[in-house]
Amino acid sequence: MDAESLLLSLELVSGSGQGLSPDRRASLLTSLTLVKRDYRFDRVLFWGRILGLVSDYYIAQGLSEDQLAPRKTLYSLNCMEWSLLPPATEEMVAQTSVVKGRFMGDPSHEYEHTELQKMNEGEEEVVVQIKEETRLVSVIDQIDKAVAVIPRGALFKTPFGPIHVNRTFEGLSLSEAKQLSSYFHFREPVQLKNKTLLEKADLDPSLDFMDSLEHDIPKGSWSIQMEKGNALVVLRSLLWPGLTFFHAPRSKNCGYIYVGTGEKNIDLPFML
Repeated sequence: MDAESLLLSLELVSGSGQGLSPDRRASLLTSLTLVKRDYRFDRVLFWGRILGLVSDYYIAQGLSEDQLAPRKTLYSLNCMEWSLLPPATEEMVAQTSVVKGRFMGDPSHEYEHTELQKMNEGEEEVVVQIKEETRLVSVIDQIDKAVAVIPRGALFKTPFGPIHVNRTFEGLSLSEAKQLSSYFHFREPVQLKNKTLLEKADLDPSLDFMDSLEHDIPKGSWSIQMEKGNALVVLRSLLWPGLTFFHAPRSKNCGYIYVGTGEKNIDLPFML
């Protein structure tokens, strides 16, 4: 959710229980304005909160003028002091995939994992140390790639390549808001490149340049509901419980927030 409309966005998403205390809200409003100024971001998003056993991680992301350019991610434990996280790599994701369970809430905490490594005389058990900060980077990256959402038309692609916020976007109609095909993954497209020319014929290249949610696997991994007398549409991810996207039809108000433990629901295919 956009930091500039933070209070309204938190109000809209409060029906899902994703709230913040008044002092946290006040701290975020002040500190995210300073983050935008100091790091010279075009836009700052309040990404959400990862719940830890000792303390919680509050996450924010900075966007450049090109909205799909790699984002800078920051975390805070008190909503006032923000630390920049390194970009995620495939090596990080592979390394942290063995860590299970809740986050501790301490970036310097180290998980211990025992793995077998091949030596000259056979296999030997080696204890590998994995920092929680590395796991945090990996989980945020996975959630962004899997379930970050944006409505169709909120961004547009210029003929020269860069992707900008669509200033003329006035929201989806009520009928469009009820369809998963009206929502896109807020990342570089993956499935779009595999479509045939015939499938691409009906797409508008300036608007339909991202992957639609309707083709997500497993099918049924999204819950879509109308709230407040059809004045608000809410999408919830069943794959990453805690991710909530909201949009008020016929208005520019939209965004997503993640409030959860940072654990993926790997049993989802067996639950549908």
